[in-house]
Amino acid sequence: MKILFNKLATGAASAALLFSTPAFAESDVAPGATPVAAKPALWKVADEDTTIYLFGTVHILPKGIDWAGPAITGALAESDELVTEIPTGPEADATMQQLVMSKGMLPQGGNLRALLSEEDKATFEAALGSINVPAPAFDAMKPWMAGLTLTVLPLIQQGYSLDAGVEEELGKLAGPDKPRGALETIEYQLGLFDGMDQQAQVEFMIAAAETVGDIKPMLDSMVAEWAEGDADGLAEIMNREMDDPAVAESLLYTRNGNWAEWIDARLDTPGTVFIAVGAGHLAGERSVQDLLAQRGITTARVQ
Repeated sequence: MKILFNKLATGAASAALLFSTPAFAESDVAPGATPVAAKPALWKVADEDTTIYLFGTVHILPKGIDWAGPAITGALAESDELVTEIPTGPEADATMQQLVMSKGMLPQGGNLRALLSEEDKATFEAALGSINVPAPAFDAMKPWMAGLTLTVLPLIQQGYSLDAGVEEELGKLAGPDKPRGALETIEYQLGLFDGMDQQAQVEFMIAAAETVGDIKPMLDSMVAEWAEGDADGLAEIMNREMDDPAVAESLLYTRNGNWAEWIDARLDTPGTVFIAVGAGHLAGERSVQDLLAQRGITTARVQ
């Protein structure tokens, strides 16, 4: 589960801070088909001896989107380091799986549906039925884990792929020898969900269940804006979907502030860095760019 299918949470849709146009809805690109061209936004911050590129990613995409154009590949090639939200690579994937199993499951003997009211149980079971998953398959999960899984499964069933995510491709483009860095730990990201009280977890899960049929169209719209490099359009959709102030503060704004502080400090060290984070963090008010501006640091649009 690639970080939480990338922060897919905030209700059910802007949760991943991802996107896709109807044209991207095909499950696979047929042999010989022309990839869908995309030109996502890229920014940079620079002083006399340091350059930091900021690229907004989509953690789960349909296959066949050609987004890695010259501006992005060139910026990555000239960078001394690739920095992502959390560590990447086989070792990090193994750690993720281990932590998901330890943090995302109820204590032995626990039963997810036993935590629910009759009304919530009916909603939850109907959502699982709509995606052809037997309810017992989720019984051992904590509510937050079930909510995230409910958000991602419909996407995978309808053609999205974690392996098509931007971070996966950036890792391949960077090659095995380019140094890697991370802004957060896997434990921190999982803790954003596991730290919620049980009722909040249930509410999150039921919100995902209630919108299970809408998640793909919502992400399709977000990806369309991302592919066009329309950060304002993306922010507008996100703001419409992310209507819980506490969730927005925890999943978006606090982290944006932490990352702006990291970038500010990194400017003191010469070199070039390519930072890739979920595109929702680079869009709208209180984005990373906004918070950098408050520190007197200017970001310039490269693409």
